[in-house]
Amino acid sequence: MAADLPVPYWREKALEDMTTTEWEALCDGCARCCLNKLEDWDTGQIVWTNVACQLLDDASCRCSDYPNRTVNVPDCIQLTPEEVRTLTWLPATCAYRLVREGKDLYWWHPLVSGEPDTVHQAGVSVRGRTVSEAGIEIEDYEDHVVNWPMQIPRKAKRRPEK
Repeated sequence: MAADLPVPYWREKALEDMTTTEWEALCDGCARCCLNKLEDWDTGQIVWTNVACQLLDDASCRCSDYPNRTVNVPDCIQLTPEEVRTLTWLPATCAYRLVREGKDLYWWHPLVSGEPDTVHQAGVSVRGRTVSEAGIEIEDYEDHVVNWPMQIPRKAKRRPEK
């Protein structure tokens, strides 16, 4: 019976109460946070690009040097509970944002589905949709503005039928 199942940790723990292992597992592997964003200095508006961090492996949507990312990419933002509470650009699908807002994870999140590839199958990840920042001048980022990182794909909203 469902009532006998243990409550998943992300439903009962605050972000700051999670262990390092729980915190890391909360990342769904979409890599949307690894996309470069542009901020309008006058309005503060954030726009997304499909220009990915030079360390992003586009196929796996994982950092190619995760342990050293903040050394190799000094402006890499290491998510913490404090950052999650203040960053306005976290995508609506982001598990950290969902937990902060008291919402549950989507069906495709690996902690729910049990499969790491469901984030890609649901069309949430950046797989195959990025260009590396290596070799692209910052002035050219405007040529790569996209709106999909803040959207929830239709197939991500509903669990596929079996």
